[in-house]
Amino acid sequence: MIKKCKNLLLIAIVLVLGLPIHHTNANSNQNIELFSESAILIDTETGDVLYEKDRDKIMYPASITKIVTAIIAIEEGNLEDIVTVSEKARNQDGSRVYLLEGEKVTLQKLVQGLLINSGNDAGTAIAEHMNGSEKEFAKRMTAFVEKEIGTENTTFKNPHGLFDPEHVTTAEDMGKIARYAMKNETFREIVGTKEMEWIGEGWETTLYNHHRLLWDYEGATGVKNGYVPESGHTLVTTAERNGKELLVVTLKAASKYYSYKDTMNLLDYGFLNFETVTVEKGKMISDAAGRDFMLTKDIQVSKKSDEEISLAVNNADQLIVKTGDRENIKEGVIVEQVKNEITPLASTEKTDKHESANQAENQKSSFFSMGIFLVILFFIVWILGWNQKRRRRKKNQGRFSESVSYARRSKYYH
Repeated sequence: MIKKCKNLLLIAIVLVLGLPIHHTNANSNQNIELFSESAILIDTETGDVLYEKDRDKIMYPASITKIVTAIIAIEEGNLEDIVTVSEKARNQDGSRVYLLEGEKVTLQKLVQGLLINSGNDAGTAIAEHMNGSEKEFAKRMTAFVEKEIGTENTTFKNPHGLFDPEHVTTAEDMGKIARYAMKNETFREIVGTKEMEWIGEGWETTLYNHHRLLWDYEGATGVKNGYVPESGHTLVTTAERNGKELLVVTLKAASKYYSYKDTMNLLDYGFLNFETVTVEKGKMISDAAGRDFMLTKDIQVSKKSDEEISLAVNNADQLIVKTGDRENIKEGVIVEQVKNEITPLASTEKTDKHESANQAENQKSSFFSMGIFLVILFFIVWILGWNQKRRRRKKNQGRFSESVSYARRSKYYH
């Protein structure tokens, strides 16, 4: 009985001290087999990276370059402008919409031919119209993505993506670029167009979008595919289901089949495993130096159902959102340092209130723990008392038996 009481006492101590219980989720890091050398999966609403493979690796983009050419033409050009096709554009290598030298085409039609049929000749015509030459337009492209989008490892040397050893990007940068471009309704409409009648001086046909997932994957909304031997197959894709839109970039797959397979696997993974939740403004955050920050607006966060969200602020005063084993920096100024600009008296009152609140909370916790301890202690004392009373009863019964036996013996002998 004493041993059992000791065990109960040990349980009481564990309960009072609140020793932690640890558990792990074996499925928190799902391993997805990818054939592409580099890839990234992004939630377009939150901007959160949900999965990545060598996202910072320097790669050749091929024709997904045309995403940038198109968005500059749409945002900084006049789509009603009439463009006269040059000899250089007419003779451009690779995929074309067969423009003729001297042909006059609207800038909008060139953008459509560029994105839907991946026309390299349309890309050259756009560049020459916007900046006079491919070289100057390429400089504009690089500056645009750095300044407007925040790329860090992207340099363009032409408007179409034909190979140049210095024409490079990363999966992460292309993800940022495509997310930016898809916010433009004109761009979104063009890249989501499956087919279009093309009537030009040198070619009359129906253009079919080269991005086959517009037909083959439920909810696909764009964006662009590419290929040159040095880059392998590259692909940028967006898809939407149940109000959630995801974006995938895959770079350097050995075949078109593998680039599509990787993309569909990543999209399926994203749609099946992630939800979007809101963290409301006003939440307080402390950084490593002990400074206090406040969230100045609501933020959307992508997470798995079993993941906790934690917030931090880095040395550049940027908000870091941690979910599972992933970290994402939220764009823009959305945290504000809380500075102590009140009078000493007010500060003291605030501190006293804070300390009083803490003391009250600690007292509640202490009372609760003490209550548990007293209940268990009462139970132990009751068991010990009951055991002692049982022993006395046994002893008294033994004495009574002896008295009766003695009385009987005395009567017999007398």
